[in-house]
Amino acid sequence: MAVRAVRGATQIDADDRDQILEATTELVSEVMARNELTTGDVISVIFTVTPDLTAEFPALAARKLGFHEVPLLCATEIGVPGALPRVIRLMAHIATDRPRSDVQHVYLRGATALRLDIAQ
Repeated sequence: MAVRAVRGATQIDADDRDQILEATTELVSEVMARNELTTGDVISVIFTVTPDLTAEFPALAARKLGFHEVPLLCATEIGVPGALPRVIRLMAHIATDRPRSDVQHVYLRGATALRLDIAQ
């Protein structure tokens, strides 16, 4: 069993609590489904948001999905001029037998622009 990192991001329309929770739920659910994971496979998750998102912690959505024993952390991305606004990112550390090349990173909504090489 190896430790791997899974990346993902999504974009929302406004700094709105419900949008943050809905988009984070969708992102976490897609990461879990595409990588065939259970919460028992997840070691930790770091969530970041762009500086324009302050209405809610994305980690709350993960807690509502059952991530009760998984360490979660939220932080703010650096405010780079011209960067894509209203983006929620995650990096999940997982225990898996998958080779690194088989890990499915997930970029949704407007965040597909961040990784056109792997966007869904």
